[in-house]
Amino acid sequence: MIHRIIESSLKDDFGRGKVIVLLGARQVGKTTMIEALSHDADNVLMLNCDDQDDVLLIEEKSSTELRALLSSYQYVFIDEAQRVKNIGLTIKKIADLKLQTQVIVTGSSSLDLANDINEPATGRTIEYRLYPFSLAELAMETSEHEESRMLNQRLIYGCYPGVVTDTAHAKRSLATLANDYLYKDILAYRGIKKPEVLQKLVRALALQLGSEVSYNELSNLLGVDKETVESYIGLLEKCFVIFRLDSFSRNLRNEIRKGKKVYFYDNGIRNAVISNFAPPELRTDMGALWENLMVSERVKRNMYCESFAQLYFWRTHDQKEIDLIEEEDGMIRAFEFKWNPRAKSRVPEPFIKTYSPSDFTVVTPDNFWNFVKK
Repeated sequence: MIHRIIESSLKDDFGRGKVIVLLGARQVGKTTMIEALSHDADNVLMLNCDDQDDVLLIEEKSSTELRALLSSYQYVFIDEAQRVKNIGLTIKKIADLKLQTQVIVTGSSSLDLANDINEPATGRTIEYRLYPFSLAELAMETSEHEESRMLNQRLIYGCYPGVVTDTAHAKRSLATLANDYLYKDILAYRGIKKPEVLQKLVRALALQLGSEVSYNELSNLLGVDKETVESYIGLLEKCFVIFRLDSFSRNLRNEIRKGKKVYFYDNGIRNAVISNFAPPELRTDMGALWENLMVSERVKRNMYCESFAQLYFWRTHDQKEIDLIEEEDGMIRAFEFKWNPRAKSRVPEPFIKTYSPSDFTVVTPDNFWNFVKK
């Protein structure tokens, strides 16, 4: 088993009287991790809410019924809890029972799960997020040298556990993920009326990787209104398929102020969406793949080390740009991503004069480890 960075933090939170909520896309290893954490426990209840029988055990139950069901167990795992109607209210009831039982709830989307939890269960939960393997996690299992050697594989096929542990069937695994799991929670959501538009949107975003996206252009391309495009992108974010970066803008007159860039949490999913697993030497998008890998790795790194840094991109109307801006505790760091280590890069003069960044780093395959490690 490849260990996850958040394991020790999560286990330290056992017994604090809080319900632990673990969110992340399907197949990223949530169930595997919690099963491992409770391996030595003798008394565990596992509920899989993809199974309607398990849903009925806890859905809309009274506090008395929940106490009778849960109190005799050391650990209770409620898997795919977004399938449970009013799960937030159920979690509130469980937390208020003050049981000795440690309850861990997992969800493969934050659709109904996060929205419900935020209101009724405020202050009663501790939330974690789990992503596909990070490069740092893989290097802990092997070595930085070995993971550097595998970099091309990660760029093309990504870091989903099923892909990493079975490279021989990586294409088949990713095709299954993209076709059977990617949209499963979104399509069950009541707001989706045109699933074919959703699939076309994901492909369009995959083809614009690393570029600024225009909701108006996507609207015209897909033949739907701009509000639908923005709504569907929001749902894709809540199911941990993609994430958005806003443009960084404070002072300069010609800065782009309302721009958005979209990245995929996993390179392999992106390439599966466009059915392109060609090796690096045959691709024209290696710069975009490198940028996507590094930005997604920084998201993982910051989440796992509990950093509150905000991430942006920066661009002006006269095409001066910086790939990634990180703002934390009043400090600004700037990063450029270059697949070719010999490529020249310099921070634009207007940015230096206006923001005085504390650091500017060009991240390449030769020096990326300090950027992605905790």
